Amino acid sequence: MKYVSTDKAPAAIGPYSQAIKAGDFLYASGQIPINPANGNIEGNDISEQADLVCRNIGEILKAAETDFDHVVKTTCFLAEMSDFAAFNAVYEKYFTSKPARSCVAVKKLPKDVLCEVEIVAYLK
Repeated sequence: MKYVSTDKAPAAIGPYSQAIKAGDFLYASGQIPINPANGNIEGNDISEQADLVCRNIGEILKAAETDFDHVVKTTCFLAEMSDFAAFNAVYEKYFTSKPARSCVAVKKLPKDVLCEVEIVAYLK
């Protein structure tokens, strides 16, 4: 296993890693809309928060020397299922290869954010 870390994505806020390479795959921890430059939650609505989450995922993928086209599975957590369509509108701009996905609404997310996304990617 090899740990992956970048200061261009939020630092882990608990006892976990940003991502781990294991074999031919990258397993990334769930990302929430934290601005890595200042550590603040940013985005006033689901679209803004989802965009920041995806940008943070992009930085982790870059640090692992892979990209969105190699993501094979995502798990998406929404605070409100009523945000599903708006979330998808942002998600589809980044995950153009259409990886396998689960998307669920949960009772509450860390720091009261509106979404969290975790990924598994194939290492090219």
